[in-house]
Amino acid sequence: MKRLVILGGGESGAGAARLGKKLGYEVFLSDKGKLADKYKEVLEELGVEYEEGQHTETKIFTADIVVKSPGIPDKLPMIVGLRERGIEVISEIEFAGRHTDAKMYCITGSNGKTTTTLLLYHILKEAGYDVGLAGNVGNSLAAQVADNLHRVYVVELSSFQLDGMFRFRCDTAILTNITPDHLDRYDYKFENYARSKFRILNNMRAEDLFIYGYDCDVVRERVEQENIVPEAAGFTYSADNRLNAYMDGNTVIARWGERTFCIDKKEITIQGRHNVYNAMAAILAALKAGVSDANLRKGLTTFPQVEHRLETVEVIEGVTYINDSKATNVDSTWYALDSMHAPVVWIAGGTDKGNDYSVLFDLVREKVKLLICMGVDNKKLIDSFSPICEVVDTHSLEDTMKVASTRAVSGDVVLLSPCCASFDLFKNYENRGELFKEKVRELKEFCD
Repeated sequence: MKRLVILGGGESGAGAARLGKKLGYEVFLSDKGKLADKYKEVLEELGVEYEEGQHTETKIFTADIVVKSPGIPDKLPMIVGLRERGIEVISEIEFAGRHTDAKMYCITGSNGKTTTTLLLYHILKEAGYDVGLAGNVGNSLAAQVADNLHRVYVVELSSFQLDGMFRFRCDTAILTNITPDHLDRYDYKFENYARSKFRILNNMRAEDLFIYGYDCDVVRERVEQENIVPEAAGFTYSADNRLNAYMDGNTVIARWGERTFCIDKKEITIQGRHNVYNAMAAILAALKAGVSDANLRKGLTTFPQVEHRLETVEVIEGVTYINDSKATNVDSTWYALDSMHAPVVWIAGGTDKGNDYSVLFDLVREKVKLLICMGVDNKKLIDSFSPICEVVDTHSLEDTMKVASTRAVSGDVVLLSPCCASFDLFKNYENRGELFKEKVRELKEFCD
């Protein structure tokens, strides 16, 4: 019996354990941290041996194959040691992909991938497709392959997941854009990060489709320079009708094969330039999947807001509170500010990832009346924006909300769009967004 070792016991690890057991592997799971109770229950139900709070190398190095959590760096000595011994180390997505022939619609990019993923899934589901949602959102792909196999999957892929994928093939791949992010995992070299994103093209065939953001210089230049095997379909916010999706005034036009689909951007439930990009990518993928015009329109006009991404929480005494906690880098915040049409009280801050804030300066001059820096160390933000707008330094969500609710007046927007990772004050961006929404609702109850 072959031995499968799983490193990391979150959603992907528990899913890999479920698939491993079904395939007849001897399974061992190891997590350096503490396992959540719900995943312990899964492992115990499956009869999987596991450990938490440590990695026991004598048990790990006996593996025939290792499935690694995307959060574990490849440079970790244990991972280097496994590969030196010739033991294959792969991602959960790679492991699952080896055991299904389902169609894979995969999305990556520095920004927009979650919204695009959820939108495409919504369109396909509303159109009656047998579709599953996996990757960074939804349930583990491996768990679904084991117990709830669908004919089609929409999969959000991070660069970390792509790094652990070797034989996996996308039938349709979407690359929204590439901007500096996670550079600490890539030797602080943007080229390394960009190369990782382009791994989504690995193993694709001529009959497959690669959808890419033409307006992103990094993506466009690589597409023009490299030998792209699948059909390449670009989308742009400009009126360049040489591309597969483009704008004609307020109308989104998308073409694939012999089909052309048009919709007024105001009809799409999610607004802003960044969401036009997301919609274009999803429309092109849906056209490839054969979704009818009627079902495409239905999906685009019924898609709900994405949690933590420009999510309107409440309007309190004329002030709109927006949760954009998922904006963990400069580019995401640029699109958030660009979509604002009222004076902004902007809440930013957290763990800086080597950000260059200069690209935000013009938008901040135009739209921001007050920047509230919320974090343990806000010096870089303060130094960057003090010459441009008024800045207030805070170190807790409570203090931040006091300032925001005091300074915002009717007609203003209070925008949480942090530009930074969340780990200084919060568990993750979801935790940051949930706590922000909780404070906003408390404020509404007080005002009511």
